[in-house]
Amino acid sequence: MHALQVRRLHPGQRIRVLVVDDSVVIRRLVCHALEEEPAVEVVGAAGNGAIALDRVAQTNPDVITLDIEMPEMDGLEMLRRLRQQHPAVRVVMFSTMTERGAAATLEALSLGADDYVTKASNAGSLDISLANLRHELVPKIRQFFDFATSPRIEPPAPRAASGPVVVSPRMNGAVQALAIGVSTGGPVALGSIVPQIPPDFPAPVFIVQHMPPLFTRFLAERLDTLTELTVKEAAGGETPLPGEIYVAPGDYHMKVISAAGALQIVLDQSPPQNSCRPAVDALFASLAQACGGNVLAAVLTGMGQDGLRGSQRLRALGAYVVAQDEATSVVWGMPGALVHAGAADEVRPLDQIIPAIMRRL
Repeated sequence: MHALQVRRLHPGQRIRVLVVDDSVVIRRLVCHALEEEPAVEVVGAAGNGAIALDRVAQTNPDVITLDIEMPEMDGLEMLRRLRQQHPAVRVVMFSTMTERGAAATLEALSLGADDYVTKASNAGSLDISLANLRHELVPKIRQFFDFATSPRIEPPAPRAASGPVVVSPRMNGAVQALAIGVSTGGPVALGSIVPQIPPDFPAPVFIVQHMPPLFTRFLAERLDTLTELTVKEAAGGETPLPGEIYVAPGDYHMKVISAAGALQIVLDQSPPQNSCRPAVDALFASLAQACGGNVLAAVLTGMGQDGLRGSQRLRALGAYVVAQDEATSVVWGMPGALVHAGAADEVRPLDQIIPAIMRRL
């Protein structure tokens, strides 16, 4: 998995960004949006991947914003070469909200892109376009950096797998669900851990990955090719079954309720939580109500703190929660929030998440 430590910037340092897009209009728009961010310095622009690779050596960027469809050398080919030649450069892809764009974005993430933003199809005025772009792109760039103006708080040491657990009662019945929440770096992380879940896993698995509509369907289809379990995008109304993995669809919260003595998946478009829909907290809170403490949960790499409140609620009922460690996370926001709040029972590298889950069965 492509995981780099968050880089700490000293006072006066800015994030150096190279903008790569074959559209002159888009290049100017992105540059203008970024130039208004005090923490960012645009160090160059390029119209295709071949030119951009030369510019990387000349400008030494920290981050590249990279279009996928370009002449001469497209974004995917540039990304392949960039990861060989300049593995430490962060990459944020620009994607279109189309089937082709979604498929290409997932391919880019698997090749080592760190995150992506979606291009607005028709945002109206230039001011609106700039505001929307700045609102979405700037946090995606800043998430890879730690600014020295705020003191760094070291996380507490992770609890050993065999160590004492202070929350009780602990899982007073059979496990009814495994719930996984993830954001930035998620497709690669999920591609790593989903094949580790055994075919005879005794409970349904629920995944919330922060992604828009269409992208989540492609993610489910990709994951389905990696495992003997059945992976599908949740449709709502299903009775979740052991051996099946349900991915929350973009723009819908996925919740689990108890109806007539059985679990049922429901989808809704209630307000976003933590600026996210689907939200990890929405899933975790619903499982706490439907299953009590008989839940295993994992919070993986991602920006923000979605999943924290839900994890606290689950643990209070006796559920077992595992957080991904900082070293293997693309961004240690979501799992780090759990660790800092004492809401994780274990903190494990990515390849040890499922083994930790299996020990609790």
